[in-house]
Amino acid sequence: MKSNKIEYVRRALEPMLKTAVADFPATVLSGPRQSGKTTLLKEFLGSQFGYVSLELLGIRKTALQDPHSFLNDNPPPIIIDEAHYVPKLFSYIKERIDNNRHVKGQYILASSHDWLLMKSVCQSLVGRAGILRLYSLSKREIDGFPDRAAPWETGLGTQQGSKIDDIQMWSQLIRGGFPEIAVNTEMNLPLWHAGYIQTYLERDIPLIRNIEALDTFQDFLTVLAVRNGQLLNLTDISSDLGISINTVKAWLFVLHATNQIMMIHPYFMNAGRKLVKTPKIYFTDVGTLCHLIGMDEPKNLALSVNKSAVLETAVLSEIIRMLTSRGIDPRVHFWRTTSGKEVDFIVEIQGKLIPIEVKANKTPSESMIKGINTFQQDYKDRAGQGFLVHLGNNRLPIGRNSIAIPFSEF
Repeated sequence: MKSNKIEYVRRALEPMLKTAVADFPATVLSGPRQSGKTTLLKEFLGSQFGYVSLELLGIRKTALQDPHSFLNDNPPPIIIDEAHYVPKLFSYIKERIDNNRHVKGQYILASSHDWLLMKSVCQSLVGRAGILRLYSLSKREIDGFPDRAAPWETGLGTQQGSKIDDIQMWSQLIRGGFPEIAVNTEMNLPLWHAGYIQTYLERDIPLIRNIEALDTFQDFLTVLAVRNGQLLNLTDISSDLGISINTVKAWLFVLHATNQIMMIHPYFMNAGRKLVKTPKIYFTDVGTLCHLIGMDEPKNLALSVNKSAVLETAVLSEIIRMLTSRGIDPRVHFWRTTSGKEVDFIVEIQGKLIPIEVKANKTPSESMIKGINTFQQDYKDRAGQGFLVHLGNNRLPIGRNSIAIPFSEF
């Protein structure tokens, strides 16, 4: 179902959402604040489902004090937004589902808090709910090609991508994928991102953890952003901020539980080499990352030492969003030996390991895929074709078993 509203962007998750509603009594939809969950549900399913939000204090009070009356007043099929605010409601929903277990598509429960939502789901709705996640817009969705195939599904043939110049590309990345700012290009960029972070600090954080030193937590966001894509060093972060390592771990949990960061673990299956086993942290939305590192102008980002980390984050975001929209739990790693050989991302899918290297360079060369070649040699039974994502315009074979592809196609 496609909306006539200009601001609505067709989402890659739509087919999977339709499937979940048809297969399960309940569907759970999580994702970061402002990623477009409410808009998607109203646009795609609004004609079939009622809608109620527990973010409104009066409605939330009713649900807390009298769950039976709340559910009677909001019968299925119903979308219950911000469902994490009333966790005890889930046991009452379970009871009603069990009384009509054969009826599909009764409840859709949406939330921006993974941990709070999934805690309630695990306690009450196991086996009764399809679980989906919606991130901010992918480049595919912004370009109008939400169903574009993955690079490893297309071979060497070309596929449709948006051809844009460097400044346009960096401008897109700085804006990020949150629909309101990605679609409305006239909106003030720094002001929007600053407001988003402030709202996140004031409304989302207290639901999970009582953090009195919010100024320090905001500094923590900046410290993490500067280290985006690097090996996670808890001691360095602790030292820089003057907080304990346990506090760093707790705050990382908060960011992960609210879908603000992704933790990428190394692929370290034994291949006869000494391998790095420390994870990396990436921000979920590249626009948030750019704002936190002070990159609000595309010309500045194009000349910045941070551009490689930003491009890596953009590529990882595309991979995660593409797989998630298909209902696939993304298994994405990086690979690095203690001697310095590395591959930015290893996508584990359909029994294959797909190595992907990202270079903020317009001229791909074989020297850029040394890590891919080594990985393919070490894991020859499982390693698939490699990909070098670059800033040029050409898609071409490179090395023994790799393809160089433009970021605009990825």
